[in-house]
Order: sequence, then C-alpha cells, then structure tokens
Amino acid sequence: MAQALFSEYLLGTMKLNNRVVMAPMTRCRCVGNVPGGNVATYYAQRSAAGLIVTEGTSPSPDGLGYPRIPGLFDVRQAEAWRTVTDSVHGEGGHIFVQLMHTGRIGRPENLPDGARIIGPSAIAAPGEMHTDSKGSLPYPVPAEMNDGDIDKAIAEFVNACTLAVDVAGFDGVELHGANGYLIDQFLNTASNQRSDQWGGSIEGRARFALTIARNASKAIGANRLGMRISPYGALSGMAPDEEMTALYQYLLAELSALGLAYIHLVDHSSMGAPPLPQGLRDDLRSRFSGTFILSGGYDKERANVDLEANSGDLIAFGRKFISNPRLVALLKQELPLADPNVSLLYAPGNEGYIDYL
Repeated sequence: MAQALFSEYLLGTMKLNNRVVMAPMTRCRCVGNVPGGNVATYYAQRSAAGLIVTEGTSPSPDGLGYPRIPGLFDVRQAEAWRTVTDSVHGEGGHIFVQLMHTGRIGRPENLPDGARIIGPSAIAAPGEMHTDSKGSLPYPVPAEMNDGDIDKAIAEFVNACTLAVDVAGFDGVELHGANGYLIDQFLNTASNQRSDQWGGSIEGRARFALTIARNASKAIGANRLGMRISPYGALSGMAPDEEMTALYQYLLAELSALGLAYIHLVDHSSMGAPPLPQGLRDDLRSRFSGTFILSGGYDKERANVDLEANSGDLIAFGRKFISNPRLVALLKQELPLADPNVSLLYAPGNEGYIDYL
C-alpha cells in the first residue's frame, strides 16, 4: 500500500509536507494564561507535522476553566503566541490555534477576577475539576447565558480569531465545537435546555456555532477557519438524543456552505466512549466540501487505510506526539514509540513536556 500519510497535501493555499496533524492537547503549562518560551520550544519540536493544532486556548476570561491554560483575548497574549508561531514557521511547519471556551467546564478558582462560569442552561456538568489552590472540586452550576452574554461570547471568539491571524501570526483557527465545551454545550440537549432562538430545535441549538463560524469567516476568511466536532461523544456530560444525527447533518451542510477550510471529526471510541454510528462518518464527509480530518486512536496502518479509502484527507495524532516529538520520522521509519509519563501530562514545568527526545 502507498504511504498516503506522508504525501503532501494542499490545505487552502498552504502546502502541507504530509497528512499528519498534531491534535490539540491541553498541557497546562501557561502560567498566568500566557505562553512562554517553553511553549514555543514544545511546538517547534513537533513542527514536522503537516499541521499543528494548538492546545485549547480561551477567547475569553470566562473560558479559562482549567488551571494554566492559555488565552488569546488581549494583545499581550497574542504577542506571546507570536513567539510560538515564529518558532514553528522557522522550522517549516504550519500551525492553527484552537479556540476553546470551557463554558460550564471550569471552577471559579481557575478564573481571573471578574470572570464567570457560564453555559447555555443552568445545569452543572457531572464530575470534578482540578484547581491548584484547593484540589479537585465539583463543577458548579453555571450562570445561564442571556442574549447579552451570548452576543459577548460570539464577539470574543471573533476578536480572538482576528488577534490570532493579525497579531499572533497563526495560519488559521480551529473552533472547538467538541468534547463538551461551550460550542458543544449549545449543540447538546444534555447542557442546552433553552426554548428560545438558541435552543430547542436543531436550528436553534446550532445557531451559536454557526453564528461564530459566520462572523469569524468574515473577519479572517473561511479558508483560515476549521471546526472540531464530536457527535455522539460522552465527555463532560454530553449525551446523544434522537435528533443528534440530523443536527450534525444540518451543521456540516451549513459549514460547508460557508466554505470552512476543514472539519476535524473526533471519535473517542478508542478511549472507551460510544463509537460513531455506522456510516455517520462517511455521511458527514459527503456533506462537507472542504478538508476532512479524522482523529481517534490512529496508528500508521489504520491512517493509511482510511486515507486510501478517501474516508478523510488528514489524520490527527494526539498522545503519541507528547512523548515522541519526532513522531512523523518515527512512523515513517517504523521505529518504536515512547509512552508518555501520564503523571506529568498536566503538571507545571518542563519535565514531561519538552524533555522527550
């Protein structure tokens, strides 16, 4: 079989050196929510990937739900990110920032003064969140967003997109519409029980995601914008309903009409989550005219099978990149891969972060 994974690919006007995507992964190394020099080193070490998508980065103080995650809502943060993008571009790589508003997935202890835990409905997520100051604590009931809150959040996403491209120098932006964060919270009836224009019907629940995508496309160009989705995902209290397939069919048709650069489809079945319904992946691919990125427990063999079958255009790898910064070369040469130190995945400092060979 041809090694499709290592062939070049044209994403918009960007020529990617291969079809390997470094998936976004929270690493919690940004003290004060600002990326430092170690973050630039981390991504530069992995710049052989055809495309890097950064860790989830908040477009708003309200979205900094985890400890030590980065933000991109002011010029100081954007200028710090510029060091990261310059490092990756200097190595010949391409990098998108993932914008992740955590919504109800957070704790006040992790937020700056004046920020709030918010969500589409006043429904707490199940489980607990780590805080540096008090350990693990239950998720609080979020403040239900009113129309003003929703308009503000949409504007914050658009502002972050503009900062990402115009100041930080990113090649583009991925909107995190997966895994139970704010955009996904509007899509899912487990967290969105509104009866106004932002909930209820398929069109209502998709309105938040589509409005952000539409406004962001006007700001930076649809060819610089992607979205990550996780239909039938179960993270952060998400749950399927009888309209879920129809909702994602509608969402992808609308995003395709906008001309988005890509859709990043997540399947967490390799981690024990419910699998995507048979045929849904191919159905969603048929409804979206842009690049289709597949993610979820891939190895080289399975990646090549799906690329050769035209099930997707690019393949995202996650944890393998943490402990194998030279992952592309290791996969190509069929060399053994190192396992990450799980205890250091979200710890502060450089150990377990930039010290892998």
